[in-house]
Amino acid sequence: MRHHESIRHTTNVVYSILLIGFIYAVQLVLPLYAASSFLSTFTNEQAVGMLFTFGSVVTVIGAFFIERILERFGNYKTSITLIVMSMGLLYGLISGGSIWVVGTCFVLVTATIALLGLNLDIYLETYTDTGHTGGVRGLYMSVCNIGWVMAPLLGAMLIGAGNNYRNVYIGAFSLLFILLYLVHKNLRGFKDPHYSHIALTRTLSRVLEHHNLSKLFAANIILNTFYAWMVIYIPIYLHTTIGFSWDQIGMILTIMLLPFIIFQFPAGKLADKGLGEKKMMSIGFLILGVSTMSLAFLHGNNFIAWTLALFVTRIGAAVAEVMIEAYFFKKVSAENADLLSSFRITRYIAYIIAPAITAIGLFYTTSANVFIILGLIVLWALRYSLTIKDIV
Repeated sequence: MRHHESIRHTTNVVYSILLIGFIYAVQLVLPLYAASSFLSTFTNEQAVGMLFTFGSVVTVIGAFFIERILERFGNYKTSITLIVMSMGLLYGLISGGSIWVVGTCFVLVTATIALLGLNLDIYLETYTDTGHTGGVRGLYMSVCNIGWVMAPLLGAMLIGAGNNYRNVYIGAFSLLFILLYLVHKNLRGFKDPHYSHIALTRTLSRVLEHHNLSKLFAANIILNTFYAWMVIYIPIYLHTTIGFSWDQIGMILTIMLLPFIIFQFPAGKLADKGLGEKKMMSIGFLILGVSTMSLAFLHGNNFIAWTLALFVTRIGAAVAEVMIEAYFFKKVSAENADLLSSFRITRYIAYIIAPAITAIGLFYTTSANVFIILGLIVLWALRYSLTIKDIV
């Protein structure tokens, strides 16, 4: 009887984490695609790329210290603190009138929100058994991706014809109150796993010594470099170079992100049934690389053509992403906070790489041809996905 009650409690907590993940995703993405355009009202595009880079550097530094923070304060207190800090920083973005205030708040909130995502990973991983990792991760990512799909359209509506970019930050600020309530209500009794305290150098050595993990990390960096480039530059490109309105961009981005809802959960289930992360990951990267290069040949403001082309890129990305997630969490438990934080910071290492791709690419070629460079970088991930060893 007690065993059944424990299972029921765990299931309820997992459902609560799914809801928390959804709210987290909406408040994260709501200002995400408008951030570069908002920041460009204070400074130039090169400086915008640098702000994203600074935000990523601070995130990486924070991730290196997160294990010690978790050991001392626990996951619940840490996540509550990060939410409250994010509220203050978003208020600074809403009310700030100079690039120094807005830029500083943007850099810091990038880190606090990112580290909060790591907290949610620990909650979910603690309540998930290994045999259902792919399905649970696929379901969690699908629920979060519903938020990712909804947020750009909602953000475009909030921005409106008057380019009122601060409205998306007001929306994200409001959602953090809901997130604070849900985390407090459902997770305040969370019992932390034992976090293995391992120095950064040892963590990196563990990754490098484990050939499959190091290949997975490399593939994840490449995938997130694609995401980072798209987040920073595709809204500006579609708005200023192609000439789409924000209403059109919101619709394009919403449809573009649908593959994350459509494909990730069934792909995760297929991985659990033994189809193989290696094969599916490679197919995803192949689709993503080829379709990204094809964007270089779209020059007009044909709404259907751009929507379809970007939709196809996300089919590849969705499959590659869920296979990377399933593989990693089948190999790594919640106690390995050092590996988990290292894995998550690959996303922000990508934000350091992405502006460099554009800077170097634009020095030698046109902005459209940067898509070809990005596509070739994505195809390089096949070197890792094709040689990784499938989990038996």
